[in-house]
Amino acid sequence: MRLRLRYFAAARDAAGLAEELVELPTTGSSVAEVRAALLAWRPALARVLAQSRLAVDQRFASDGDVVGDGAELAVIPPVAGG
Repeated sequence: MRLRLRYFAAARDAAGLAEELVELPTTGSSVAEVRAALLAWRPALARVLAQSRLAVDQRFASDGDVVGDGAELAVIPPVAGG
């Protein structure tokens, strides 16, 4: 399954880049399965990913949502403001 991964804020810092195209060895995966694959792909994201929301094609997604081939998946850490 091909995905465009986009990293924001602390996720971008942990990944070392803002976005990338990846080929994961699964198709029609749930968000939870993609999250697990992403941890294997980029272990440095572990702490940030545990606190982040994931968005699929610019919509926040829950762990049971399906991620299709060619989707954009964004890792969006919590933000603080003041």
